[in-house]
Amino acid sequence: MVVNRPGEFEIIETYFAPLTKEPGAFGLKDDAALIVVDPGKDFIVSTDTIIAGVHFMPADPPDLVATKLLAVNLSDLAAMAAEPIAYTLAAAWSGETDASWLGRFADGLKQAQETYGVSLYGGDTVATIGPTTLTLTAIGVVGKGLELRRNGANAGDGLYISGTIGDAALGLMCLRQGLNGLTKPTADFLIDRYRRPQARVALARELRGLATAAIDVSDGLIADLEKLTVASGTSALVTVGKIPLSEAAQAAVERSAELIEVILTGGDDYELLFTVPASCEKNVRYIAAHVALPLTRIGDINEYRGKDRPVQVVDNAGLEISFPRSGYNHF
Repeated sequence: MVVNRPGEFEIIETYFAPLTKEPGAFGLKDDAALIVVDPGKDFIVSTDTIIAGVHFMPADPPDLVATKLLAVNLSDLAAMAAEPIAYTLAAAWSGETDASWLGRFADGLKQAQETYGVSLYGGDTVATIGPTTLTLTAIGVVGKGLELRRNGANAGDGLYISGTIGDAALGLMCLRQGLNGLTKPTADFLIDRYRRPQARVALARELRGLATAAIDVSDGLIADLEKLTVASGTSALVTVGKIPLSEAAQAAVERSAELIEVILTGGDDYELLFTVPASCEKNVRYIAAHVALPLTRIGDINEYRGKDRPVQVVDNAGLEISFPRSGYNHF
């Protein structure tokens, strides 16, 4: 039973038309939108879907659901060094989605798009008997030949990660089952990292022409590194002790050492994992200072010898560590 929810056209006019800023969106009053791109640039397009109960908790604040929806899509653009310019939204609202939820969701989108410098260009809105399902398509541009791919890593490159790893996966554990022994501020920090990922757009600009390959960490550090190495025809060696952890994640691991598996395979980090020639390490340090974001070398790219696993993880003593799974699998 739907309570206090406006109709389709009222939803568009009230909540989403105000999110259009560019004239080519036509106030969402036409069948499609018009985007003009400068000569010498290419479009980069990415689409992601999030579903209540699968990718976000039904009780999550609507504004943070919106923030996450936009950020995870823009993270894909950042992984290809693209500048985000626009997005479209297709929304299937469940019966529990009322006017209050819609208003808070739209407010969250407004704040997020101002943060990243994008605006809404169109989409669709429908009702569903299933859970709320939100599909966002992010559109970016990049100079011809400057896009980053997964397939450019070379043997001898250094392997880097932005920010910290594992916070979001631990935050989801806090929401679902709790983590014994953590203080409330520590748990709240981890939950916020799960609910409020950040697309590393500023970092992506700096990596153009420097990084040889990149991917954003959505399904888990090991799983996404496997995708990068397979695409590049290389292998990677990662040392666990070099992986950057927040104070909150470190506190969790100190209480339960087995949580390192969650940190490496849990996903939802949306940090950039990228490779850089060994001779350019000074450039990475400069970029880290310029964008005020830690960039940590966690391993090396090596030749792939045919029978090797694409990613080898070792402890500080050089002993290999293995896990039952490398990351999140949608199926």
